[in-house]
Amino acid sequence: MAIYEVHLGSWKRVPEEGNRWLTYRELAPQLVAHIKKFGFTHIELLPVAEYPFDGSWGYQVSGYFAPTSRYGTPDDFRFLVDTCHQHGIGVIIDWVPSHFPKDDFSLRLFNGTALYEHLDPREGEHPDWGTLIFNYGRNEVKNFLMANALFWLDQYHIDALRVDAVASMLYRDYSRKEGEWIPNRYGGRENLEAIDFIRWLNETLYRLFPGCITIAEESTDWGGVSHPTYLGGLGFGFKWNMGWMHDTLLYFGKDPIHRGYHHNNLTFSMLYEYTENFIMPLSHDEVVHGKGSLLRKMPGDEWQKFANLRLLLSYLYTHPGKKLLFMGTELASYDEWYHEASLDWHLEADPMRQAFQRFLIDLGTLL
Repeated sequence: MAIYEVHLGSWKRVPEEGNRWLTYRELAPQLVAHIKKFGFTHIELLPVAEYPFDGSWGYQVSGYFAPTSRYGTPDDFRFLVDTCHQHGIGVIIDWVPSHFPKDDFSLRLFNGTALYEHLDPREGEHPDWGTLIFNYGRNEVKNFLMANALFWLDQYHIDALRVDAVASMLYRDYSRKEGEWIPNRYGGRENLEAIDFIRWLNETLYRLFPGCITIAEESTDWGGVSHPTYLGGLGFGFKWNMGWMHDTLLYFGKDPIHRGYHHNNLTFSMLYEYTENFIMPLSHDEVVHGKGSLLRKMPGDEWQKFANLRLLLSYLYTHPGKKLLFMGTELASYDEWYHEASLDWHLEADPMRQAFQRFLIDLGTLL
């Protein structure tokens, strides 16, 4: 499994027509050809359910049952998924059951009361994101989210759901200070209702859609995220290895002369590698908000930066676990990702990038 992570609105734009997005139907043949060129087996789409704020990248959903109209109609989205399937490409979408925006046209105070969310802000609001948390203790809310997950697999033939921000669902004190959260009925910090929902979700999806995959973006050391529920796990098929991504980029950002003192950043991952079914991501999270592109993170002059980037990707592709690269990695841009601009496709004319792409194509044949 080699996953190409994509934000549809900034993969490629049409500058001659007001820098507009490509539609689902325009994206389909171009994306598939590009993905197959590099040997990717799956595409992962940042959330496609309708959302009001472009700057949320789709992670603040207001229309859970509607593919965003930014790029076309529901049938146009079906065309994109079907085109991927015709060429043997699996489709993963990011799914957000952890929170929703406060807009009046969203789910907030849906019937005039706290129907989907908690009334108490110590349980019902995310302090970091300014959004509202689902009340997983209500059967109606759990049924809504379950129906939505099944909807994407049934109506759009999605192959996998990557569940966003699982850590924020598991802990009542997530990103909260003392006194800003309410313990569970046993006095602990675990969100027992959310845990029950996650287990029920995974059991149901795997039962009704054999062959589907659920993936957890979970950043803590919670045990058994990708273990079966009958063994006490959460039941996900895979877990993003966020710790590996952080440690590896920390190591590669150092000048080689200093790396001898930081090998623990590389060796630590093998101490827990086989405790979960891991996906090894180099995702969008690490190339935004001033963090710089992967190439810019590398030390040295331009030649050394490219050499280090090739080494990083070789390490990724030969490390145990499934692989994930965010779009634009293949272009080796100096600029970090920006959701309102196209990738730097003009860089493909540069001989250094052409050689780098040949290298990445060769890496893809290893899988």
